[in-house]
Formats: sequence, structure tokens, C-alpha cells
Amino acid sequence: MAALTINGKSVEVDVDPDMPLLWALRDHLSMTGTKYGCGMALCGACTVHIDGQPSRSCSIPVSAVEGKQITTIETIGDNKVGAAVQEAWIAENVAQCGYCQSGQIMSATALLTSNKSPTDADIDAAMAGNICRCATYPRIRAAIKRAAGSLA
Repeated sequence: MAALTINGKSVEVDVDPDMPLLWALRDHLSMTGTKYGCGMALCGACTVHIDGQPSRSCSIPVSAVEGKQITTIETIGDNKVGAAVQEAWIAENVAQCGYCQSGQIMSATALLTSNKSPTDADIDAAMAGNICRCATYPRIRAAIKRAAGSLA
């Protein structure tokens, strides 16, 4: 049994301690906003925040996140930065197929939480681990800039 703090709530989940956090979230807690992409922490679809840092949930065992604060896409809009990012995503029509977008939003929110005025290089560095097969990168960049502007 693992005791986790997810989206500000304490939950217990009866899983193998080596199970990736992604599968505990999706299969045991029915939190399907976090997506499975590659299973090797290469694509970013499974990004969540662990203690405020963007992290790939497909490669982190549940045992490694006990006692840490986990935030998923389900509640990212509850804070000012996350809400601004989500609003900008809609305004810029970022999503095409949408599959990668929860991970993209989680990475963008982490960036803007730590850097309210990112340069193009900052955006590139923060978003480098998030792959979009639809190639909406120009709209992602525009949305991050729009969100930064709304937070200024």
C-alpha cells in the first residue's frame, strides 16, 4: 500500500512499489488525463509535477513519490499559472489531435511558474522533452508567450 499526495489530497493505492506512477494514476485512480506515450520518458505525454517539477510518470516508481506532492493535469487549472496556460492553449488553438497536450501544458506551467518572462531559448529548453506528432510547436510557443503576457 502506497500513501500518495495527489492534487492536494491524500490517497492510498494498493500497487507494487515498482509500478510506474503513470499506471497507478490511470489504472488504479482513474486519472486518465496523464497519457501513455512511449514508456521510456522520451516523449513527455506522461508529464506530471512532482514537488513542482515536471517529471515523466512512466518511469518513476510509486515508491519514489511517497511523501511528495504530485500534481496532474486534472487540477493544473486550479492555480493562476496553470489557468493562464490552459486559457492560452485554447486562444491559440494549440491542440490538433490533443494526445500530447496534457504533458505539454504541464511542462509549460512549470516553466512559467519559475520564469514569468521566458525567452525563446528558455521555452525551447523547457519544452524539449515534449514531442508533438502533429507539430503544433509554433502554436505551443505562441500560447506560452500569451500566457506569460497575461501573467505579467
